[in-house]
Amino acid sequence: MTFKKILQQRAIKNSSTKAIKKFSPYEIILAPMVTEKTYKQQESVNKYYFKIHKDANKNDVRAAIVYLYKVDPLKINIINVAFKWRWQRKLVRKSYKKVVITLNKKDKIEIWE
Repeated sequence: MTFKKILQQRAIKNSSTKAIKKFSPYEIILAPMVTEKTYKQQESVNKYYFKIHKDANKNDVRAAIVYLYKVDPLKINIINVAFKWRWQRKLVRKSYKKVVITLNKKDKIEIWE
């Protein structure tokens, strides 16, 4: 097998959507994250933050955003937020995934509809 064919197979494998076959776009994008920091970045840099399903990858998120909000994202960054345990207060914060979506200057997502 040539090197070019190996790269083509990797590209097909890496561009696959695995979670969107099991879940709907509404189950992949769980909730928008609205804080002071995210609100400022929405206005200035055009970045939006969402909580997403743990099994979702960038291709799943891209397909869900295009389906739900009818915009094409420029860049998608996924962050795993770790499990936190505070011993003294016995506070448990579950782990989750969040995504940062960067859009064109002309595109906009209306979160509060």
